[in-house]
Amino acid sequence: MHITPSGQSHGATVTGLNLAAPLAPATIAALRQAWLEHGVLAFAEQDLTDDDLERFTTYFGGFGQDPFIAPIAGRKHVIAVQRNKDETASIFAEGWHTDWSFQVAPPAGTCLYAITIPPHGGNTLFVNQRLALAAMPAALRQELTGKRALHSARVAYSPDGMYGKSDKASGRSMKIIANETAMVVQAHPIIRPHPETGIEELYGCLGYIVGIEGMEDAAALDLLKRLHAWQTRAEFQYDHQWQANMLVMWDNRSELHRATGGYEGYDRLLHRTTIAAYAG
Repeated sequence: MHITPSGQSHGATVTGLNLAAPLAPATIAALRQAWLEHGVLAFAEQDLTDDDLERFTTYFGGFGQDPFIAPIAGRKHVIAVQRNKDETASIFAEGWHTDWSFQVAPPAGTCLYAITIPPHGGNTLFVNQRLALAAMPAALRQELTGKRALHSARVAYSPDGMYGKSDKASGRSMKIIANETAMVVQAHPIIRPHPETGIEELYGCLGYIVGIEGMEDAAALDLLKRLHAWQTRAEFQYDHQWQANMLVMWDNRSELHRATGGYEGYDRLLHRTTIAAYAG
């Protein structure tokens, strides 16, 4: 196994492994350490079935819950991140976020396996929140210290949200299930230690964050906008370019990510699993 840093702010490529075969415990432990260090790991040239994808996911924890996207036929834990070549709906997940941060115990990570990849466009951008906090101006950090953000899926997945009733007529190929459970609010610290490394990081951003506990809406929005501008700066980003048969895993506890377009006229299909919160 060889781990090669991306040459950007973070992220790495792993070679020398066949993920279609079971991995030894020592290899899994080494991968976990690399994942925690680099935030995003990419494994190219992997010919994987959904069984292989699920087995790989369980090396790092149980399966997390994907509440608003239907799984593919015959599976409970695999969803399709899909866009057809003639689709006119907005790009799915184009805003910065960390997956399902509105849950009581948000997922530790995400695995995404590329099946059909266009010849250009469709990069995924990642931004590391350990780096963002470490470089944050002291005054902004002081404003955030001790504060708890209010996370909710309502902007995206409520019936009146981005993927709700108004999205039904868009011809979106993904099977999104918007419903009233998206209105639930869950509080999480904005600055918190990573559950495995203990290193302090920022957690979440505007979008799934809809307010700050104990603050008036206007003041909270102002602070969240300033936080968002800092935590998504280019110097903290990793720009990932996809290839078919590539598996990417990222740490949702220390990464924000967002999809990009630029592949109009081409099909794009990836299969995704979610790694449940770290149980210790």
